[in-house]
Amino acid sequence: MTLGKLRLTFQQNKSELLKTITKTYESSFRERGSKFMGYLFPAESEEEFQEELDQLKSKYPDATHHCWAWRLNPGQPKEFSSDDGEPSGTAGLPILNQLKSFEVVNAGVVVVRYYGGTKLGKSGLIEAYGRGAELCLESARLISIKPVQLFEIRYPYPEENTIQRLKNDYGLKIVESEYLESITLKVACPKKSALYFERELEGLEHLSITFKKLEEHFTAG
Repeated sequence: MTLGKLRLTFQQNKSELLKTITKTYESSFRERGSKFMGYLFPAESEEEFQEELDQLKSKYPDATHHCWAWRLNPGQPKEFSSDDGEPSGTAGLPILNQLKSFEVVNAGVVVVRYYGGTKLGKSGLIEAYGRGAELCLESARLISIKPVQLFEIRYPYPEENTIQRLKNDYGLKIVESEYLESITLKVACPKKSALYFERELEGLEHLSITFKKLEEHFTAG
């Protein structure tokens, strides 16, 4: 096996350990007078995260800080965090470390703080912001992320039973469907079965079943 294939296999195996979420989770607690409110939510892009952050800033415009972190892209995780005016490394990084500790990706956390008049010190801030994220993650339903290969399949209506058998045999997940003169499905096949699935599709052309191999992707669940 070449180094490139080894690296790809490692990335695929690592991505199978990752998890994500499908809805928002919240936390709230007080620490020496300061109120901390955590928000964990799904985000598949920086733009999606920014929209959620902007909404929280609009909801709590008078908050002292809106500190945050996100992790995106299961294939090659990308991450970023912000202290939003708190001392460097005391807010965004503890939030990010919780996302990493729970192996969560395609998600963001914002911890909103209302200052209560008593300084917490660097260690106190690190603990409080990390706790705001941790409480959200502990309450969340975490869903495993699986690498998949996308295919587009087109077939005549009489071959519905054939396609149903393939769906059952390979654990296919329908992503999109179109029913016109013929049926067109966009399906996600588990990456480990994709080669065998492709070979079987090649053997069904005599039934007027055609297909296109699309991009690799990831699916939750």
